[in-house]
Amino acid sequence: MTTRPAGSGQPHLPPMRTIGELRAALTMGYGFPGDADDFEAELAREINHADPADLSGVVRLVEEFRGRVAARQDPDFDSAVAAAVAAAVAEIRTARGNDR
Repeated sequence: MTTRPAGSGQPHLPPMRTIGELRAALTMGYGFPGDADDFEAELAREINHADPADLSGVVRLVEEFRGRVAARQDPDFDSAVAAAVAAAVAEIRTARGNDR
C-alpha cells in the first residue's frame, strides 16, 4: 500500500508537518504494518502520562514515527535489511562452525 515513484530513486514522502498529517500517512499505509494503531496507542499513553509543561515524549514519538515512514518509503530500505540479515546469518553459521 506504499507509494513509490517509478524510477526516481527518491522516496515519496507524504506531508507530515502536523500530527494529523502523520496520522493520515500512517492510516493510508505509509510506514510499517501496524504503525497506525501503534502510534495511536503510544500517543494516548504519552499524552495521559505527560506533564503539561513537558511534552518531549510526544515530540520523540512523532519524530520516531516520521522516521519509520521515511525508512519504509526508502527504496534502499528492503535491500539494506536483507543485507543485514544475511550478514547476521553468516555470523551465526560461522560461530556455530567454530563451536563444533
